Amino acid sequence: MKNCSEDELQVSCLSDNVCFALYTATNALVRAYRPLLEECDLTYPQYLVMQALWLNNGASLTALSQATRLDPGTLTPIVKRLEGKGLLSRSVDVKDERKKVIEATRAGVELKHQALALKEVLLNKVTLTESDISSLRDMCLTLTEDLTRN
Repeated sequence: MKNCSEDELQVSCLSDNVCFALYTATNALVRAYRPLLEECDLTYPQYLVMQALWLNNGASLTALSQATRLDPGTLTPIVKRLEGKGLLSRSVDVKDERKKVIEATRAGVELKHQALALKEVLLNKVTLTESDISSLRDMCLTLTEDLTRN
């Protein structure tokens, strides 16, 4: 599905760039998730935060930031919106009063099964095998690790 000009022998196509392929795939994935997440009244970043809590309930803002790779300045308003929806709560850490503990509420935990079923809906839309998807995920994680290493 290349959209290259007649001069493609002289100039590489955008689709030849891994950054372009990752960018367009990410946009397509987020667009595919959007209507499904609307059923759960979640945005994609909110979904990432809830997934992180489902895996590690009672996390600090720092731990959520590391898990979701969202910086704290971006994460804080997302957490506040989710708290406003009654899906999580923030409380003071009993071990360190300077820290907040973020926990999924009962409603947040109940949303887990509905939201995680969305993954199956999306998997049914793609022709990639589970092995392909696993390899793609691993390569993306390796690329992220390589590019963020100090």
